[in-house]
Amino acid sequence: MAEVELDCMGEACPIPLVKAQKKIEELAVSDILIVHIDHSCAMKNLPEWAREAGHNVEIEEIDDGEWDVIIEKVK
Repeated sequence: MAEVELDCMGEACPIPLVKAQKKIEELAVSDILIVHIDHSCAMKNLPEWAREAGHNVEIEEIDDGEWDVIIEKVK
């Protein structure tokens, strides 16, 4: 199991979503992608996309207005 981090701080939607979609394709099943974001639109869209794609998602608030979206690739 690998753990990959993707820094999308300062980037507005849809950039974090597009980057996460591309990166998750490179990962193996059970790998973890941690996306660092600070844009509220991405905070909504990124977890929504990952869940719809069938992945496990957790969200950690790192600071006020900064989050880590943790995506476990399931399939």
